[in-house]
Amino acid sequence: MELLVKKAKRGDAEAFITLIEENKQSMYKVARGFLRDQEDVADAMAETVLNCFEKIGSLKQDSYFKTWMIRILINNCKDILKRQKRNILTEDIPEQAQREMTAASGGVLEFQELIEPLKEQDRSIFTLYYVYGMKVKEIAACMEMKESTVVTRLKRGRETLRGEMTDSREKEGAYER
Repeated sequence: MELLVKKAKRGDAEAFITLIEENKQSMYKVARGFLRDQEDVADAMAETVLNCFEKIGSLKQDSYFKTWMIRILINNCKDILKRQKRNILTEDIPEQAQREMTAASGGVLEFQELIEPLKEQDRSIFTLYYVYGMKVKEIAACMEMKESTVVTRLKRGRETLRGEMTDSREKEGAYER
């Protein structure tokens, strides 16, 4: 892969296209972990390809191409989510909910709902770890944090979710009585 990156940095469009093709599936999984709508996923991926093409010369270590590209993708996904939050006030909420339900597939919506109680950055870490299957070291590089921080946030997040699940079970039990 490093040879392709070197060629792409020198302006070889074919090498760049090959790099993108090799990483397309990974990009899709990460974007799908953040975004519910297929059009948003496609927008984030397209924007990421364009950003990478324009900025590949700024990549310092060729061996980190994939990590660098995923970081750009995560930032693009977050930008889309921010725009959606600003627009939510003007949208028809029932229509929005209906669109999200029809766009959901493969349990991604359920996972996103499950991790909703977590802070945004922790949701990103959970998505990269559980949906995309990235290693702690890769997440740390993408998120520009220490590996120990990633491990701590995963642990704290699991505890938070365990507490949420216990609370919801207790509430269900109270309603059944």
